[in-house]
Amino acid sequence: MANIKDLSDYPKAVQEFAAYKSAIQGCSPKTVAEYLVDLRMFCRYIKATREGLSTELDALESVVIADLPLEIFRDIKTTEIYSYINYVKLDRENQSNTRSRKLSSIRSFYKFLTVNRKYFEENPAKNIESPKQKKALPKHLSLEECVALLSAVKNDESSKTRERDFCILTLFLNCGMRLSELVGISLQDIEQEMRSMRVIGKGSKERVIYLNDACREALCTYLPVRLQLRKSGMREEALFLSSRGSRISVKTVQWMVKKYLDMAGLSYKNYSTHKLRHTAATLMYQSGQVDTRILQEILGHEQLNTTQIYTHVSNEGMENAMTQNPLANLHIDGIQPVPSAKLEDAEGAEQKGKD
Repeated sequence: MANIKDLSDYPKAVQEFAAYKSAIQGCSPKTVAEYLVDLRMFCRYIKATREGLSTELDALESVVIADLPLEIFRDIKTTEIYSYINYVKLDRENQSNTRSRKLSSIRSFYKFLTVNRKYFEENPAKNIESPKQKKALPKHLSLEECVALLSAVKNDESSKTRERDFCILTLFLNCGMRLSELVGISLQDIEQEMRSMRVIGKGSKERVIYLNDACREALCTYLPVRLQLRKSGMREEALFLSSRGSRISVKTVQWMVKKYLDMAGLSYKNYSTHKLRHTAATLMYQSGQVDTRILQEILGHEQLNTTQIYTHVSNEGMENAMTQNPLANLHIDGIQPVPSAKLEDAEGAEQKGKD
C-alpha cells in the first residue's frame, strides 16, 4: 500500500491529485492510497513504453516516475490508455473488476487535471468504456447460519470479550454496517435511548442507523463489560475496546469473526466481515418489507444500482411468481385451472435459539 505521507516518489501532478482527494473530497487514507497504487503503475508503464524499457514485473517496479513533467500527461493519447488496460489484462492477468478500477483511477486523475485544475482541455480517458464485469451475486449467511454464528459466541463461556463480540456480530447482522464504520463508533455517536447511532461511511459521509431490540439488548449487555475493558486513567471514547483498553482494530474484528465462523462450522464457506454486511442487506430485502430506496439509505450506498444487486439474491420471489401463473395448477385432463393456493407469509421465520 502506498504511503500517502511521503509522495516524493510520485510526479507533481499525482501529488496534487492525492492532496485534492484527501483534503477537498475527504477520501480516506486507504482510498487515496489505492488511487496512488493504480496511478504509480500507469505512470511506470507510460514511461517504460515511451523510453523503450522493459515492462516485465521486476523491471517495471524499478522505473522512476518522480521526474515525469505535466506535459507528458497532456500528450498521452487514448490509444496508450487502451494499450495499458490490455497490458494489465494479458501480462498481469488482472480480472475485469481490477481493470475497471484502474481505469476509474485514470479517469478521476484526468478529470482533476482538465476540470478541476484546467491544466489542459483534452481528456484522453473521458470516453473509454469500462471493461465488462461479471455480475456476481453477493454471498451471504442464511438465517440458520446467522443463528449458529451468534450461538457460537454465546456458548463461548471462556471468552473474556464474549459480550463485546456478541454485540459486534449483532450489529453487523442487523444493521449492515461496514467494518470501518463499526470500529469507528464512539459512545457519543449513540443516541441516549439507544434508538439510533451515527456512523461515518465512505467519503466521511455521516448517516444514522436505527437500532432494533436485538441491537439494544446486545448493547445493554456489553456496556457494563466495557467498563471492565477500559483501563483506569484512560479516556477512550470508542464503543468497542480491545483487551488493552484502546479502540478495537480492524484486524481484531476480522480475527474474531473468523474465529466464530470456525466454531460455528462455517469456515469452509470463506465468509468474511463484509459478507455479514451482505447478509443483513439480503435478510432485510427478503423480508419483503424493505424498499430498495430505504435499503440504499441503510447501507449508505451512493448509487441505487449498487443496492439493486440484493433484488437478485433471493430465488424465493421467483419461485413465488411462478406459482401465481394461472396455468400453475391446471390439471392435465381438465380445462379450468385450479385456484392457486395462498402463498406462505414471506416475512421469514422468527429467529430461533435466543435466550
